[in-house]
Amino acid sequence: MPTEPTVQHSRSSGAFACPRLCRAQPAAAPVIDRDIHLARALLVDNNPLLRSVAGAQLRDAGVGHLVMASSVKDARLMIERERFDIILCNREFEGSDESGQDLLDELRREHLLPHSTVFLMVTARASYHQVVEAGEAALDGLLIRPYSAAALIERLTEARQRKAQLADVLRALDAGENEVALARAMKRYQDRLPFATYCGRLVAELFLTMHRAQDSQRMFEHLAAARSSSWARLGIARAQMARSDLGGARKTLQAILQDEPNCADAHELQGRLLIEQSDHEGALAACQRAAELTPGCMLRVQQAGTLAYYQGKAVPALQWLSRAVSMGTQSRLFDPQTFVLLALLKHDNADTSGVAAVREQLRRYGERQAPDARLQRMQLATAVLDGLMGSDLKPALLGLQSLGDAATQDDFDLEAANLLLALLHRVPDAHRSEARLDSTIKRLALRFCTSKAVTEVLLAHAGRAEPAAQIIRQCQSQVGAIAEAAMDLSLQGQPGPAVAQLLEAGERTLNAKLLDMARGLAERQKAKLPDAAVLIERATARLRAVSVGRHALVGGGASNRTPGGLTLLSRAQAPSASATPTALAVSMATVSPATAGAVYASDQATA
Repeated sequence: MPTEPTVQHSRSSGAFACPRLCRAQPAAAPVIDRDIHLARALLVDNNPLLRSVAGAQLRDAGVGHLVMASSVKDARLMIERERFDIILCNREFEGSDESGQDLLDELRREHLLPHSTVFLMVTARASYHQVVEAGEAALDGLLIRPYSAAALIERLTEARQRKAQLADVLRALDAGENEVALARAMKRYQDRLPFATYCGRLVAELFLTMHRAQDSQRMFEHLAAARSSSWARLGIARAQMARSDLGGARKTLQAILQDEPNCADAHELQGRLLIEQSDHEGALAACQRAAELTPGCMLRVQQAGTLAYYQGKAVPALQWLSRAVSMGTQSRLFDPQTFVLLALLKHDNADTSGVAAVREQLRRYGERQAPDARLQRMQLATAVLDGLMGSDLKPALLGLQSLGDAATQDDFDLEAANLLLALLHRVPDAHRSEARLDSTIKRLALRFCTSKAVTEVLLAHAGRAEPAAQIIRQCQSQVGAIAEAAMDLSLQGQPGPAVAQLLEAGERTLNAKLLDMARGLAERQKAKLPDAAVLIERATARLRAVSVGRHALVGGGASNRTPGGLTLLSRAQAPSASATPTALAVSMATVSPATAGAVYASDQATA
């Protein structure tokens, strides 16, 4: 269970002053628990001798099944394929940019680490900064080498006991019963039971998943008042963004970075915020800084490379994306979009052999994956790029036509549109009419021009070159004009025609913005629309069918990360904004800052 870390420090390794640390005293190894022989453990260390010693200690502690990995890459793959009850991971890996901290961050954010798994980190040195970082990462324990077998067993015992005490909350989360988990966690927080701070953090995260951003912000503010933690302040910023208070979120993040300039999560979240504000240059700088601070985080490396590509910075984009490939394409955290962007960059460099090599890498990657329409589109795209570099363009143009014809399908998302625009941009002018460029670009723009930020994405992929850029901007204006005309009709007391216009245009263009406006207007004007229920269902059904897909500027498309957030492994979908959590018998009004302060004091005594 993620809580404040318990740290063991050997007398022989020097003094370390921190009131949060628990010093292990020499003692006989205690019995962990009666089920320890059933536990499956993963030991991650690239030093064979230390790995052997730690493995023997775990076996002596009674662990029944032990697997070892010598690198972060190997460990990540093992965790993706098998569930472990215990993970003992070294923090530093000599000769590698990756660290155990990077592994833990990615596993939690990518929902690859069950709540019930104990994650213990081992480090050869422990500065104050490292201990704070461990606490922010919600470790189950931090061991400082050299440590004794008794100390390892003690930390493992404590962590497994924490899991047991919070078992009712974990069971609800694992079952997807978010409302039940929220109520149980809130009660522990209010009753000042052990690990109340973690329960408060869990409550705040659950409020966010339930679209109750204001309640979430209040809880994060209470937690931040009790303890000045970066995760609590980042939670405030995330809740502000969920409430569309982008100005407030920006101020919160600036304050965090002023106090903690090396907070990678704050830089990443700032990058996302700047994307929403269409400051792509600033977003690139923020995301690159986050990747520089955590060079072993594959998703941040992919994100930095993707943003650099969109900003037309080919050299750094090539460097970041190549690095992502070298970090390991077998991981589920690797996004094959990286291959496509690399192929586009190599095409622009007239690197024929480079494009062919990337195409082959993508083919081999596809052999390891289940059949997938997205991956098939990417493979076709790299084949088109390869063909555009040859003397006979006919096969490439046929591939483009196939992709263009698919643009009317419901599952053709924003990422697919961006890919198609990037390919069309690279067709020689002499073949423009043959490739039906203008009509395809118009179809894509009318469907996906849903906001200024998304329009900028489309323009970036089209190379901001004329006449494609002009077509995209005209379509954006056309969508805006349709929306404005419908709103004028509504203000004139004609909601029926307004909804009808929005629905007709939305269904014709498959534009999610117009469909959503139609649904929203019908819901607001229920009293004046006799067929409101039918109209709402019609708009909702089309919205549900039409795929918008991932926001390509975020990069690392397979990711749903929340920088600084606590990963929730619930299997159920979050309730809608209008849902009332019947299981929640408490309200935010009953939790005061004074209570939060008292809980913090209680946690200090029980940690």
